[in-house]
Amino acid sequence: MQPVTFNNTVLRDGHQSLAATRMSTAQMLPAAPILDSMGFSGLETWGGATIDACLRYLGENPFERLRALKQAAPNTPQIMLLRGQNIVQYTSFPDDVVAAFVRANSAAGQDIFRIFDALNDVRNLATAVTTVLDCGKHARGEICYTISPVHTIEAFVQLGVDLQKLGCHSIGIKDMSGIIAPRVAYDLVKELKRRVGLPVTLHTHDTAGLGAASYLAAIDAGVDAVETSIAPFANGTGQPDTVRMLAMLKGHPRCPEFDPAKLQQLRVYFDDVYKQLGKFTSPANERVDSDILIFQVPGGMLSNFRNQLAEQGMSDKFDEVVREIPLVREALGWIPLVTPTSQIVGTQAMMNVKFGRWKMICQPAQDIALGKYGKAPGPVNPDVLAQVEKASGQQVVTERPANLLAPAMDGLRQQCAAKGLPTDDETVVLFAMFPQQVEVLIKGGGAPAATPATVAASPAKPRQPASTTAGAGKHLIINVNGGRYDVTVERLD
Repeated sequence: MQPVTFNNTVLRDGHQSLAATRMSTAQMLPAAPILDSMGFSGLETWGGATIDACLRYLGENPFERLRALKQAAPNTPQIMLLRGQNIVQYTSFPDDVVAAFVRANSAAGQDIFRIFDALNDVRNLATAVTTVLDCGKHARGEICYTISPVHTIEAFVQLGVDLQKLGCHSIGIKDMSGIIAPRVAYDLVKELKRRVGLPVTLHTHDTAGLGAASYLAAIDAGVDAVETSIAPFANGTGQPDTVRMLAMLKGHPRCPEFDPAKLQQLRVYFDDVYKQLGKFTSPANERVDSDILIFQVPGGMLSNFRNQLAEQGMSDKFDEVVREIPLVREALGWIPLVTPTSQIVGTQAMMNVKFGRWKMICQPAQDIALGKYGKAPGPVNPDVLAQVEKASGQQVVTERPANLLAPAMDGLRQQCAAKGLPTDDETVVLFAMFPQQVEVLIKGGGAPAATPATVAASPAKPRQPASTTAGAGKHLIINVNGGRYDVTVERLD
């Protein structure tokens, strides 16, 4: 029986989940050669919120980070998290922008692409997967795990079959909220191995205290890899710690071997980095919180949500907003909570608490109800949908949403040229997602203000004004987990 392999997430999800994605490249580089020498089957170093954080908060070029880490850790495959048609933003992009991003990323040294869609709509993965295959890189199709009446083992396995047909090299179970129970992990891995036959990786968080036990169950079921981190960027809202997992597997026939002295060296190093990032850490993210089994909020979102509610003057409403999240999720079709849907649902939950339930609906929530992010797993609440259709004057999109988005690379390249920016693909695809931040990075001039993405999520006709009453037309900047929504909210009657 082959030992299970470990991927390590400390340079991406570890600090995203526990320190608001604020670890800089300079803080990563001293540890990268040690991580590279350990025998991990992959290092997750890029994607997710790291691109946003590099540009918005750290003044770094994310592609330069990738090249630097690739040079510092050349022997271990590097992994990125890619949001399918959303790339690494909170809106949908045309196929030519997605393909250009993947090609640029591949050329910069990326090896493994974890590709997911927030709604588990395989149509939103097709362009990214096909381009990864064309680049000769590894496509890992992700199943976003969640719990609801419409999410069953059979449904997840069928998704795995669909990912195989798409051409994925392996399957990832992406348990972004840390809610997969050990027995469910065992059964799901068993069925995926039996029905799909591809290598399977389980990714979870230890938010609810289940992570390490679920990894152990998955290993018993034959999972090929699990993803661990390095304390203190581990456990809690992060991945289970590597040392902890090795202790749990001691005596197990599939226990891998790692140098304990190097693990301790990494622990000491990252202890110091954690202290440096103390402004962005919180004991609330380090503890086990079984409430997550009800609310299903991802670990990466929890590490920011309290601070961002404070920005809205709602610090005292945290518990109330979190309790509202499952209600919003059900109304929008039992959507999984993962970027960008977790941020959208969190934003709408906040607005429900602040203004009254469904009195004001943010544009991204309207777009989900209208199918512009893809097909929801379950039915959208008919009353909410009727309000959105009336307010917007639009009907539900039934075809693949990206089919309605015109190619954009040529226009974006022209915009870059007009601003005196480079017109290479790296710059252009970053500009597509973070235009103002890219301009500031290249030209200098101080910290940029957040702006929406250049390419809109709404491919259909412009939304029509809703009927308005008291409180309508209020302009808000809503910041959730690093994603800022520039929203004009409308009262829907």
